[in-house]
Amino acid sequence: MISFVLDVEDLADTRFAVSPLNETVFSLRVLHDPGLSAVHLPWRRSVLGGLGDLDTDLLMSLVARRRTLPDFLTPRPASFAPAFEDELAVVRRTPPGLVRRDLLATHAPDPLPPALRDATAADDASVAGLRDTICALLRQYWEIAVKPMWPRMRLVVEADMTYRARQLAMGGARLLFADMHPNLRWHHGVLHIAKMISRHRVVASGRGLLLLPSVFAHKPAPPLSPEEPPLLVYPSRGVATLWASAPAHDASALGSLIGAPRARLLGLLEEPLPTVELARRLRVTPSAVSQHLRVLHATGLVTRARHGRQVLYRRSPLGDRLAAAPRE
Repeated sequence: MISFVLDVEDLADTRFAVSPLNETVFSLRVLHDPGLSAVHLPWRRSVLGGLGDLDTDLLMSLVARRRTLPDFLTPRPASFAPAFEDELAVVRRTPPGLVRRDLLATHAPDPLPPALRDATAADDASVAGLRDTICALLRQYWEIAVKPMWPRMRLVVEADMTYRARQLAMGGARLLFADMHPNLRWHHGVLHIAKMISRHRVVASGRGLLLLPSVFAHKPAPPLSPEEPPLLVYPSRGVATLWASAPAHDASALGSLIGAPRARLLGLLEEPLPTVELARRLRVTPSAVSQHLRVLHATGLVTRARHGRQVLYRRSPLGDRLAAAPRE
């Protein structure tokens, strides 16, 4: 069991953050072990086909047999939502001695895998070279495996934060941690994390607690080293919706939403058209078309541009999505 001792000041400094680097590193567990989370199997299948000539042996060596990960690859975010490159820059500055310590601790009591063994056993320059190689590899992996889906992932974790903030407002720390995960228990100012490989007690001492909801974490994951400030990666709510297919488009639903005349008008505006042509096709008066166009333009569903003496209207990207007809 790992325990975080939090006083009043630490609770006042409890905050949330979003970390693209943490998410990228934690996704390696799912890539390494397909049985870890069935909900991510669609993501895993799509990623495996795109890794190409990436050094997957080195990538997979970062995940230990016990599924632990090196602390230096998941640095504490310095802001609410740092950029991936900014977080990776922090990793690149990790001293070689700390890199060596974390890699050994991650795999203990097992020996280091061959992809890590030689460089870690050599001098600091070799360890620094390994660190830089890992950073370059993680950057490539991020571009292929996580970045394309990052906007959707971020929406999921931010929705979880909104829920947790409401729990905190309604019932304090006890309610905040109550349904975060069965392995978590809040009791008398101490957050207990059960079923951990390590056993240590971390006194926050004014450093606060940083909470990181994660798409890829399957259980609470504090830092492996007791020397790190209190930080907890935990499974986000709503992950099961992440890879679900979008519902089939129902053309009649658009008419129910904005009215049949405007739905028909929006359907015609895949190409730029003037008011008179729209009126001709719909067999209504130009003034009637103009009234609908004003509403559609005001709501951002159509754009307009002058062409000579005419004003041409066309669906906006938002209008394309609403009409379920993406523009080529």
